[in-house]
Amino acid sequence: MAFNTDTSFAGSSFVDRFAALRAVWAEKAEKRKVYRTTLAELESLSNRDLSDLGMSRAMIKSVAIEAAYGH
Repeated sequence: MAFNTDTSFAGSSFVDRFAALRAVWAEKAEKRKVYRTTLAELESLSNRDLSDLGMSRAMIKSVAIEAAYGH
């Protein structure tokens, strides 16, 4: 899995750079929350419920990653 880190920030002042950094952190936190929530909800389902969705237990993590990060 490859990761891309964007280290450029809008604006040149410290306040602008800090605000941009906080926005990046907030976006990442929201994605982590979606991942954790999706993972917990899918893990709580029975094997039969997962089968009805066309999923196996082995697919749960990849589905949660797709839901949160779109990979």
